[in-house]
Amino acid sequence: MKRALTVLVLCLVAAAVYWQVRGEDGDQTASFRLVAVARGDLASVVTSTGTLEPVTTVQVGTQVSGIVDEILADFNDRVLEGQVIARIDTTLLAAAVASAEAQLDRAAAELRQAEREFDRIEPLYREEMVSASEFNGVQYGLDVARAGLKGARVDLDRARRNLAYATITAPIAGTVVRRSVDVGQTVQSSFSAPELFQIAGDLTEMQILVAVDESDIGRIREGQATKFTVQAYPDDTFQGTVRQVRLQSVVDDNVVNYQVVVSVENPGMRLLPGMTATVDFIVDEATDVLYAPNAALRFRPSQEEMAAVFARRRAERGLDSGEEGTTGRRGSGADSGPSGQGGQGGQPGGTMPADRGMLWVTREDGTLDVVMVRTGITDGTSTAVEGRDLVEGLEVIAGVASKAAAAASSPFQQQGRQSGPPRPGGF
Repeated sequence: MKRALTVLVLCLVAAAVYWQVRGEDGDQTASFRLVAVARGDLASVVTSTGTLEPVTTVQVGTQVSGIVDEILADFNDRVLEGQVIARIDTTLLAAAVASAEAQLDRAAAELRQAEREFDRIEPLYREEMVSASEFNGVQYGLDVARAGLKGARVDLDRARRNLAYATITAPIAGTVVRRSVDVGQTVQSSFSAPELFQIAGDLTEMQILVAVDESDIGRIREGQATKFTVQAYPDDTFQGTVRQVRLQSVVDDNVVNYQVVVSVENPGMRLLPGMTATVDFIVDEATDVLYAPNAALRFRPSQEEMAAVFARRRAERGLDSGEEGTTGRRGSGADSGPSGQGGQGGQPGGTMPADRGMLWVTREDGTLDVVMVRTGITDGTSTAVEGRDLVEGLEVIAGVASKAAAAASSPFQQQGRQSGPPRPGGF
């Protein structure tokens, strides 16, 4: 008898609270924006941008100065390793070779003369017919002649190498992506080798250099799958794999980023060097799961509406306020009103765990009800959910459509899951 009386009192209290709320807001009755719980695949991603680049890029320069005499490769030309792509005028270089050859001949003649003189003086020195100082002078002359011959050979080799350097060849097989000189242009190699061409290696394999914020770098690992898009093909999605996470940070305007290298297959040669790619690093995936919009998980009715819902649910189950709810969690705020989120059967109280949430629905009589769910991965827009009362197609509240309710809600109060007193009309 006492238990039945308690149930009756709770029902009356819930009804009174509900009709009071309806009466106070009679002309501002909320029109809820409903969305359906869907089933499908969901992925948690980290999004950043980067630039497509060839895996190998070589700058082709010249080691000799002179006038460009011939250009044999142009933009986009495919070249083989060792292929001649340019020539520099060899007039002065050929003259230097001829001069070095003459110097070598002179050094050889001087060596022969020094050897003859040594052969003549050595027997005389042994018979003590010449002084030691004279013999030493002849021997010194022979050593100098030998050194002079070696130096002349080195000079000739250098001149011949410089002449060979006038013929510019491709150091790798690939595609010419830049040509920086024209025929007749003078190039100087005094300080550093000037760039004549830039050759990219095999463009069927490329890479993206992605700048990832320090707050997200801990979720990136080598071998991780990625998806990316480029502005040239906005409707196409390309695949990639994380090849390297570089340890050296890059600080730009006090923002710390880390460079991540993503390997990309480019068999159709559609992707070009320099393209900007928007990359999604796939951190986690879930297939064939129920998911709901994040706005629905953020939505909270007014405190009075929440109190009415939880009071009615306790009354329907015939539970006292101190009894355990259907989720196995005891509401700690039964007597103090809805100060947070708690068990499905108990008055909400305390702080809801990070992997739990509430979805609000409308009943046939127009009143609100709550569905307790366990949350999973999120893609930033929707979150995977599961619960005993959750089915595909269930329409849940994602926001309030009435102008009065929208005006009473501040957009600065709607971010994140609330763990304290719920704000009316939040979403």
